[in-house]
Amino acid sequence: MSAHLDESDRASSRRIRARLGAPHPLGRRIRAQLTWSRFYTLASYVRGALWVVPLVAIALVIVLAPLLRALDGWLGWQLTALDVEGAQALFQTVTTLTLSFLVFTFGSLLVAIQVAGGQLTPRIIATALLRDNVVRYSVGLYVFTLVFAVTALNRLHGHVFHMITLSVIVLGVLCMTNFLFLIDYAARLLRPVSVCARIGDTGVDVIDQMYPEAFGEPEEDYGPTTKGPPAREVIHLGASRVVVAVDVPTLVAEGRRHGGVIEIAPQVGDFLAYGEVIFRLYGGATAVADHKLEASVALGAERTLEQDPIFAFRILVDIGLKALSPAINDPTTGVLAIDQVHRLLRYVGQRRLRADAIRDADGEARLILRTPDWEDFVQLSCREIRACGANNVQIARRMMAMLEDLLRLLPPARHPALELERTLLDRALVAAYAFPEDLALARAADIQGLGGSRREATSVRS
Repeated sequence: MSAHLDESDRASSRRIRARLGAPHPLGRRIRAQLTWSRFYTLASYVRGALWVVPLVAIALVIVLAPLLRALDGWLGWQLTALDVEGAQALFQTVTTLTLSFLVFTFGSLLVAIQVAGGQLTPRIIATALLRDNVVRYSVGLYVFTLVFAVTALNRLHGHVFHMITLSVIVLGVLCMTNFLFLIDYAARLLRPVSVCARIGDTGVDVIDQMYPEAFGEPEEDYGPTTKGPPAREVIHLGASRVVVAVDVPTLVAEGRRHGGVIEIAPQVGDFLAYGEVIFRLYGGATAVADHKLEASVALGAERTLEQDPIFAFRILVDIGLKALSPAINDPTTGVLAIDQVHRLLRYVGQRRLRADAIRDADGEARLILRTPDWEDFVQLSCREIRACGANNVQIARRMMAMLEDLLRLLPPARHPALELERTLLDRALVAAYAFPEDLALARAADIQGLGGSRREATSVRS
């Protein structure tokens, strides 16, 4: 009898758990979409989307306007001397002002995007211009004031809400002040020195994130730690996109849990086409489900700076190359780009560059993720600019100053790549300058490019 009751209780408990715990098909689909890669992609999009802040501003108006009206009726304060007609004129004036500010701001932004993309590089549009918080919050302020003033005008039925009216006055003054500031800010934002400095600042932050440890010798080997061919390969069957970020902790944890090694075939910043290999699995890692692996890699339409430190170098080099093109012919802007490249090379050269093999807490390799090594940074920084700008005295002298400064400041392990670039630069100068006097001038290191060197060329190298 007791056994029968126990069995009956267990069956009843299973039925209850099934009713309460069985996930709904829609719930399963929603949870399947809530992956790290989707959250990362959404967060990255929101940080660079211009429309998000104005949308939040509209929501704030919907919440705050009724609260202010209720507070005004409760307090009964006489904060302004405006009657209904005066308040109506005020609301209409502020509405017209904010509409004009919005039109001018968006028109200027479109012109700025065209000018910056044509004169500098298109890659700064998403990385610098659209992510600029001053522009985004200025647009948000204008939209908030516009909607607030329209709402106040709509509620003006023979009675003046003085707190609402005072708020519109304050918002109107803020909008005019902000508009004057925005004109000056936008003019400064589009200068080549400002754009290069902004990219340099972002590059320093990314280097800090990706390489948190100071340089130490010897650095770990960059080669993979697996032996033999992979036990299984995972093919990318989604849309062709760019790898923008990787959830390293999750992949290391999965590799450790299954006692294997996970290799990510593409590097962050690589283009991943449909049908290409995205993962190679070794040992027990073959048991990791494909959807877990794919959810740990965020893909996007273009490269971003969040986990791609070499992309900052790429943008700065592109600015330098565009400045050195015959159509623009602006070597001084090229020098500004080299200034920031120099800064980033000095910074990354003092960091311990992460090895491809990432280990767990026990020291076992669990993830292979290819990252740039020192030679990659140096070659990207020097080769293209030297090929296009060695025949320009400013560029030659600025590059020579950069290489000599890095050789003086960085550890000896960083010197071979720098010495090679200095040798190649000297060869290019010999080929580019037929007159000994020009060659001697081009060989002199000068941080300013031309005009800042105090050393005299006493002899001409053969």
